[in-house]
Amino acid sequence: MKKIFIPILFFAFIANSQTPCENGFAGEYPCEGIDLLSFLPNSLFGANRGNDCWGWTDTLTGREYALYGNSANTAFVDITDPVNPVYIGKLNSHSGTSIWRDIKVYKNHAFIVSEAKNHGMQVFDLTRLRNVDVDSMPMIFSEDAHDNSFNHAHNIAINEQTGYAYIVGANVYGGGPEFINIQDPKHPVAEGGFSDAGYTHDAEILVYEGPDTSYQGREIYFGANGYSVAIIDVTDKKNPVIISQFSYPLVRYTHQLWLDSTQRFLFVNDELDEQKYGNNTKNIVFDIADLDNPFLRTEYLGKTTAIDHNNYVLGDELYIANYRAGMRIIDIKNIDKSDSIISTMNEVAFFDTYPKNDFPRFDGAWSVYPFFKSGTIIISDINKGLFVVKKAENPNFVKEKKAENKILIYPNPVDNILSIESFHEEINTLELFDLLGDKVKFKSEGFGNKMMVDLSALNTGIYIINVNGKNLKFVKN
Repeated sequence: MKKIFIPILFFAFIANSQTPCENGFAGEYPCEGIDLLSFLPNSLFGANRGNDCWGWTDTLTGREYALYGNSANTAFVDITDPVNPVYIGKLNSHSGTSIWRDIKVYKNHAFIVSEAKNHGMQVFDLTRLRNVDVDSMPMIFSEDAHDNSFNHAHNIAINEQTGYAYIVGANVYGGGPEFINIQDPKHPVAEGGFSDAGYTHDAEILVYEGPDTSYQGREIYFGANGYSVAIIDVTDKKNPVIISQFSYPLVRYTHQLWLDSTQRFLFVNDELDEQKYGNNTKNIVFDIADLDNPFLRTEYLGKTTAIDHNNYVLGDELYIANYRAGMRIIDIKNIDKSDSIISTMNEVAFFDTYPKNDFPRFDGAWSVYPFFKSGTIIISDINKGLFVVKKAENPNFVKEKKAENKILIYPNPVDNILSIESFHEEINTLELFDLLGDKVKFKSEGFGNKMMVDLSALNTGIYIINVNGKNLKFVKN
């Protein structure tokens, strides 16, 4: 058996090399506090679009792997050395291409679904990645098992505590969850489903250990159901019980959700509100201390108008795959102090995989996986491919960035209200010009280091705003 250092050198040539985040950029990619370690394009995997990503850490060797979903297959990449990723091989789609593919992991096996017709659920034994001969890389693998209890599905969620997979958005049970016992991964057994709460787009299921003592120890399903959130007790698969089902103002499409580590707060994203209402990226946070009576605790508005897609919580941070705004990391450690008026959530880092703009369109970062113990983070980008990134190692990053003479304007492009934030000094002078150099009148409010400018009276076009002598360009929609 040949040693593995040979393909590491080979595939490092294909992937973009390590690029630190300096002066707001890692190469061509806007960033703050996130270094680019490597990048592998969709073309490498024989695909024209990326979609989901997930991760696997080999329990025997400790090696870390990215599982990258794309239009044609699921690709397996060893990212133990994140600067020199190794593309080991791929598992082709069971039944054809699709822009939707979703992957989860349980007991060293990957479980894969797709909206491709007749796809069902693929099962792949990830331990097969351990001993692939370098001359065979990238290898085309075959699936180890297949479940055809459904035809196609949008998503899969797995409760690793109980060994059940939940197939959602499928052609069975009205798109509600189908329950599949995967405790023996290569022999999945369908055990019914539930349709009373309607279609589910994505879900998180766990053995509940949160503050509501009435449900502690029960298996609880949290579903993003298109126009509502559904909380269901699925302990008894033959008799699921809806605990509560609720919505929120200006709902457009309840897309995905994730709980915090205390299981008191539920972070929900709506995939269509930015397009419909013109608001910046909005994350909706519910207080679910009482599962029977959840209530809207607060809303977080991001710095761009990009659409939020998938979000996951790790510790005190929320990682958002924010489509054209890339990956955004939000500090949520003081979420218990938020209310309907004030949100304590704030952005602490980002890596923008789509530098062109932050328009609310379906391009850019599809998903993010932040759960590797090494701190390596993977981002799946629809248009480009697989990004491997990591937080900048300098622990004083935030302090140093604020010490710079940095001025931030957002959103850009802007509809009506432009926010301006200065990290070094108070905003003393503010002037607005068109591209001909003519001064433009405007209204503003605020004080100190933050200002808001009302641009609703301006025509569509490109403008320059001068803040404390520094010119910044923006686009008025």
